[in-house]
Amino acid sequence: MTNGTTEVAVIGGGAAGIAAARALGEAAVDCLVIEARPRLGGRAWTVTDPSGFAIDLGCGWLHSADRNPWRIVAEKQGRMIDKTPPPWGRPSLPIGFPLAEQKDYFTALRSFYSRLHAAPASGPDRPASDLLTANGRWNNLINAVSTYANGAELDHVSTRDFAHYDDSGVNWRVVEGYGAVIAAHGADLSLALDCPVHRIDHSGTRLRIETARGVVTAEQAIVTLPTTVLAQSEQLFAPALPGKIEAAMGLPLGLDDKLFLSLDGAEEFEKESRAFGRTDRTATGVYHFRPFGRPQIECYFGGPLAIDLESKGEGAFFDFAKAELGDLLGAAFSRRIKPIRVQRWGVDPFSRGSYSYARPGKADCRARLAAAVDDRLFFAGEACSTSNFSTAHGGWLTGVAAAEQVITARKRTRSMG
Repeated sequence: MTNGTTEVAVIGGGAAGIAAARALGEAAVDCLVIEARPRLGGRAWTVTDPSGFAIDLGCGWLHSADRNPWRIVAEKQGRMIDKTPPPWGRPSLPIGFPLAEQKDYFTALRSFYSRLHAAPASGPDRPASDLLTANGRWNNLINAVSTYANGAELDHVSTRDFAHYDDSGVNWRVVEGYGAVIAAHGADLSLALDCPVHRIDHSGTRLRIETARGVVTAEQAIVTLPTTVLAQSEQLFAPALPGKIEAAMGLPLGLDDKLFLSLDGAEEFEKESRAFGRTDRTATGVYHFRPFGRPQIECYFGGPLAIDLESKGEGAFFDFAKAELGDLLGAAFSRRIKPIRVQRWGVDPFSRGSYSYARPGKADCRARLAAAVDDRLFFAGEACSTSNFSTAHGGWLTGVAAAEQVITARKRTRSMG
């Protein structure tokens, strides 16, 4: 691509951008998806490990699978849906965490969520950490869970926003990979890959979108860039859109990184079981043994722990996991594991994090970010969803909503003309 023209430019080829482009195509609206990476999917990314297994380095769970539109897409693609309940809904392995203590922890966790959902919808917003029991025994572990769910510790998270998250409780997986489903759904769209957008000039009659590979002019655009990218790109829009930058700053991307390990003698462990590295601190990993029954461990590291490990390089993730698993299972256990792959989303220049959370007092930023500008610039992405944020289906829903706004605006323009 050197220079080009289209009716609608879709900026970002992740879940939101692909869903938006599909909806526009079904309405016979010409569009071009402009993606900075050389691949589709954004923060959904499936790769194949040396044993031939598909592993999701980004989103991996079909949250609210009973109503998740990506599940329907996966089925139409002929993918295998694994309906095994997720390990977080069952007791963990009793290694270093006796079942009696787990019962006490689950009681404390349910009590925390009850207070969260009972928090007043009016009045000052508060950090979600305010709802922890004072000096509660399980506060550190509940905070650790927040680093996996939100990518941040509870003192950084808006109570009001966190309480708005809506999950049906049905969580499934795609054997061939969630990221593979999303990328395949966009494979036959009109695409400009490996094409970062540097500037969106909306001062003229047509939008002028300056990219690394030339200029695209368009009548309208749907912007699906992650909030971290928007917040650090004050020169992206001309004229500037300080309200959008401010909204994005209120919705930073938290960090939740995955490390995949191979595991010798995996049959020792129950399929789809898990263990926390530690139960007395927030800076700990959680370890999912034998996902899909495979001889692997899927390891999660979130929040400040993930930030620290990223700063030390990819090897730091394996060293940390080896130490925690060794403490749980004995020093000899380290000889049974080998690193397969880790993804550091925080240092990925096109994401700079994993998924959004709202800072205390910033829950309204989601609607502000999603609001259209002059019927020409539209916004989508998981951060624009008020109840399905941090998910790929939140991206889908906001992408389709933005496409519908575009279609309505185009009809309005034609009727006025």
